Amino acid sequence: MDVIFYLVPGLILAVVLFGAYRVVRRSLQIRSAWNSGLTAEGRCLRMFTTTHGGGHDTSVSTTLHHVYEFTARDGRVVRFEEEDGPATTLEGDFVTVYYKEGGEIVATAKTPGRAKLAASTVAILAFLGVVAVFCVGFMITYNQMSDGFGFGEGTDDTTDTVVVDGVTMTP
Repeated sequence: MDVIFYLVPGLILAVVLFGAYRVVRRSLQIRSAWNSGLTAEGRCLRMFTTTHGGGHDTSVSTTLHHVYEFTARDGRVVRFEEEDGPATTLEGDFVTVYYKEGGEIVATAKTPGRAKLAASTVAILAFLGVVAVFCVGFMITYNQMSDGFGFGEGTDDTTDTVVVDGVTMTP
């Protein structure tokens, strides 16, 4: 039964660490695209939204997606999807695409905003850090309580005995 008190926070911690990895990775990708100095004229091919939530009187979250296409400097036609773009960009609009060449082209149509990117990355990582600290703290607290306060197998119910001249006595 104790395993559930370690397994659930451990799984939450694994998801939090994976989320932190994804946030940092995407932030570095966007920053590298901005810093490369390469731009191209791109076109918005499609705009759509996805919604989450709304069941059982919960709030609804809507995410705006854009699909862009551009031609890189080496002639490759690149198509990519990006979340949370400007709502004013519609299908058929031309946009400036910032990209980084390589084996896999990293691109964004977001206008450079290094301070905004850094602030959002730090805010998300701070939130994920709080969740991680809570999970670790929960596991440590549960471990201490189960070992030291009579909740589980770690308790010691033996009493001290003294043997004097072959007679066992308890103080």
